[in-house]
Parts: sequence; structure tokens; C-alpha cells
Amino acid sequence: MSDTAVRAKTGKTWKQWVRALDGVDATAMPHRDIAHHVYEHHDVSDWWAQTVTVGYERIRGLRDVGQRRDGTYEANKSKTVTVPVPTLYRAWSDKRMRTRWLPNADLTIHTARREQSMRIMWEDGTVVDVYFTAKGTAKSQVALQHRKLPSKAVGTLMKGFWTERLAALERLLLRSRGDQ
Repeated sequence: MSDTAVRAKTGKTWKQWVRALDGVDATAMPHRDIAHHVYEHHDVSDWWAQTVTVGYERIRGLRDVGQRRDGTYEANKSKTVTVPVPTLYRAWSDKRMRTRWLPNADLTIHTARREQSMRIMWEDGTVVDVYFTAKGTAKSQVALQHRKLPSKAVGTLMKGFWTERLAALERLLLRSRGDQ
């Protein structure tokens, strides 16, 4: 995030944020406490408080890109397709349909909110959170966060995996519609 963007939305540059957070010994705080401090004491929205906190943690070497404060990594990916949410959701929830674009995946759907979200336990014990959003009547987006990955290398690998699998999902859905 650029200095200009951060300043426009929060009133401070990265240098000013580092000085302000160093002043309250934020490097010793857990992520949640830093974000709460930014939100409560600097009149910043929840989203920007999170953005500032993650940026500060990266600047201070407390986390790497894609890394959480607990040391694990995550891979995030989204895809917008020209099908309605119910069709996109079914491609994930229906096992026969899912194996057509996500073959050989040993997974368990732990929780699901119909046409909104699902939490999946991956075969290696990592977690995939999936969110579905309407982008109009015939367009929708799936966004996923694959969490608890053991390293940056695995995070990069899984981001590539999900890029490929979501492209396969889109091809399947468009083919099913007759869009070739």
C-alpha cells in the first residue's frame, strides 16, 4: 500500500504510523491489540486499522507477506464468473460437480452457509474459507483464503494451485452454460 493511499485514508504516512505505534510499544502487542489501538485512538475504520496493523507488522519484521502473526501462511485467491451465485455455490457443494474441476481433493466441508460461505478442512489439516458474492443477477465471485500453511513456499504453491483450479472451475461453468 502506497504512502499516498495510506495517508489519504488514515491521515498518516507509513513513517508516521511506525512512529505512533512504536510510541505505544506495538511490537510487543498481539495483532488484535494493535488493530484495536489504531481503531480506538486514531479514528480509523476497522478495515484501515487492519491494513495499518499488517503494514506495521511487515515494516517491523513481525510478519512476511502472506504470513500471519502465529507464523503460518495463507494463500488468497478470487475469481469472478458469469454465472449466478447458486450455480457457483453448487460447483463447490456438490461433490460430483466439484470433482470435475477439483479432482483428487481429499477435503471435508465443516460448515456451510448456503450460497454465502463454507469452511473446508483440507487433507493436510489446513483450512480453506470460501465466500460467494453476487455481482449482479448473472455474475458472481468466489473468494477463498487457504489458511494455516506451513511456509511461504507452500503459500506460493497453493496460490498457483488455486489460480489453476479456479480457472478450471470457470471453464466448466461456462461450458455447462454452452459458452465454450
